[in-house]
Amino acid sequence: MKIVIKIGGVALEDEATLHKCARAIVEMAKDGHRVAVVHGGGTALTRTLKLLGKQSDFINGLRITDAETRDVALMVLAGMVNKKVVAAVVKAGLPAVGFCGGDGMTFRARKKETLWFEAIWNEGGVPVLSSLALGSDGEYYNVNADQMASACAIACKADTLIFLTDVPGVKDADGVVIPWLTIKQVPALIAGSIIGGGMLPKLEACGNALKRGVGRVRILPAAQAEMLSQFYFQKLEYGTEVIGA
Repeated sequence: MKIVIKIGGVALEDEATLHKCARAIVEMAKDGHRVAVVHGGGTALTRTLKLLGKQSDFINGLRITDAETRDVALMVLAGMVNKKVVAAVVKAGLPAVGFCGGDGMTFRARKKETLWFEAIWNEGGVPVLSSLALGSDGEYYNVNADQMASACAIACKADTLIFLTDVPGVKDADGVVIPWLTIKQVPALIAGSIIGGGMLPKLEACGNALKRGVGRVRILPAAQAEMLSQFYFQKLEYGTEVIGA
């Protein structure tokens, strides 16, 4: 199976959690699955921007990115964070190749090319993609990592898309994690201000993936990453499965 896993939040900030995620990813790859990793790094980017005296602004969970912020994102996400994730996968036992959307013209504004993913998989490796894309104007663009993961899953014709996050899942009005969430339920949750912020682009990304052929989509807390290898074999007690109907 082809499986795209998006890593963000605490998994990129806490070394123990990152290595737990990396071990789970390697285990799935060794089981014969073709696994691709897409990562964010918003916390590290915000921290670096603050050190440079630049404020981070968001609208509906999406970062407002000007040219200066874009340049810092390229340095932080395609550099420090990407190589940190690559190192974790290598330590867990498989070769990994880190790149961003501009490398090999993998992800552009309109055209997506999965050739490099296939090449890395054929050599027994794990592609690790940072959330930056190259526009038709030759400029890099900072892309929301959830949306990048969704686009990656669609382009690869993935069977599964999994978001490893620092939240337990999508919660209802009582703060209880919703185990099964249909796309049709999302507008009401937004209208009632039950969900917001970074969960908005995540659920949008889930919906886009399901509408365009990805078989299963799940939001799973990174702290339970060891459950990844059991995803298709047993009922998971953690996170939220997003379904199309």
